[in-house]
Amino acid sequence: MLEKLTGKITDALRFVAGKSTISEKNIEDAVEAIKMALLEADVNLRVVRRFVNSTIEEAKGEKVLRSVDPGQQFVKIIHDKLVSFLGETDPAARALKLRGPDVISTVLMLGLQGSGKTTSSAKLALRLKKEGRKPLLVACDLVRPAAMEQLAVLGGQIGIPVHREEGAKDSVKVYNNALAWAKQNLIDTVIIDTTGRLQIDEPMMQELSRLKDAAKPDEMLLVADSMTGQSAADIAKTFDEKIGLTGVVLTKFDSDTRGGAALSLKTVTGKPLKFVGTGEKPEDFEPFHPDRIAGRILGMGDVVSLVEKAQEVIDQKEAIELQKKMEKENFTLEDWLSQLRAVKKMGSLQKMLEMIPGMQGQISEDDINKAELKQQEAILSSMTRKERANHLIIGPPRRSRIAHGSGTSVAEVARLLKKFEKMRGMMKKMAKGARSGMGMPNMPGMFPQ
Repeated sequence: MLEKLTGKITDALRFVAGKSTISEKNIEDAVEAIKMALLEADVNLRVVRRFVNSTIEEAKGEKVLRSVDPGQQFVKIIHDKLVSFLGETDPAARALKLRGPDVISTVLMLGLQGSGKTTSSAKLALRLKKEGRKPLLVACDLVRPAAMEQLAVLGGQIGIPVHREEGAKDSVKVYNNALAWAKQNLIDTVIIDTTGRLQIDEPMMQELSRLKDAAKPDEMLLVADSMTGQSAADIAKTFDEKIGLTGVVLTKFDSDTRGGAALSLKTVTGKPLKFVGTGEKPEDFEPFHPDRIAGRILGMGDVVSLVEKAQEVIDQKEAIELQKKMEKENFTLEDWLSQLRAVKKMGSLQKMLEMIPGMQGQISEDDINKAELKQQEAILSSMTRKERANHLIIGPPRRSRIAHGSGTSVAEVARLLKKFEKMRGMMKKMAKGARSGMGMPNMPGMFPQ
């Protein structure tokens, strides 16, 4: 994600980074390199010009040229500019404006065909469900034959009801029937998957206007494909002018996106980017944080998001108990297996690495030995609970049985046990060090050596 843009901007900052003094020429060279990086990332030309002019104006001031660490001061300016161009820094401005549980809130999902609108509708519903709301998905895309079936399948996967009417011709009527059902079944949020076309046309806009007038939605979210670059911002601008938007959802943000869409949207449309789709799973749907994305672009990582992901799958009490075990060298193979499974729940290791400062673009998916992770889990799973609780009882006969059950060799089982012994001593030191800091729970076995 944003790997190419990160690499080019990091290269550009070398003109000023680490220098005790910098000149206006240093600044001009760095800004010129950043300008080229933004243009290659397909950022809107007007946005690039505004970014460059405001950066040069601020960077050539006394505050930078005469500061104690001008290089760091310049990087901070770039970071702050990126944040301002990416969107609202106030979380309240990016939050969905939904009503209380006693009044039904309505969210209208808009977008062109193929943008990921139907999938995003389901992802949003799941997110709201986790936050304690009771959503209903409504299939109002009556043009694409597979849209209703797709929404029904997704709703079944995430345990959320879907209202659809086979053969329906009027989306307003479908919505009214869905609203009546929602009132009878204590639904508090209605999410409408609307019709899409391959391109913006008048019939689609007329239908969406009718649906908007009938539903009077609290939120009107445009779903745009981040891989379309600055054209996503142009599409958003057209939808906003003709229908009106309250925010944007960017899909495929985990892909090799160049960043043009994210950096252009707020300036071109004036509407906040509220969510991003970061994968194919229903859970891969995150609030957009401009400051965190700016940090990733500059190679600073995103430790906050990494910790949040860890907190979703790791119970705090269990983490404290685990730390105590590490300190006393009571960490067992059972604990190791639990941690391996917790890491899997967090998602792609590549994405997690990108959140660590300085790791963006340093390690590719191919560098991560997924086969060894699977092998470790297979070996641990082939042991009995008694063996995982006390690895010292695993003698030659047991190693042979474990190897056979896991499809590995006795040598590989022995290597895992040896690694475990070494790791326990290292973790004792790590656990004691973590007590004095704010580190996230240790996750042994993530990156095998």
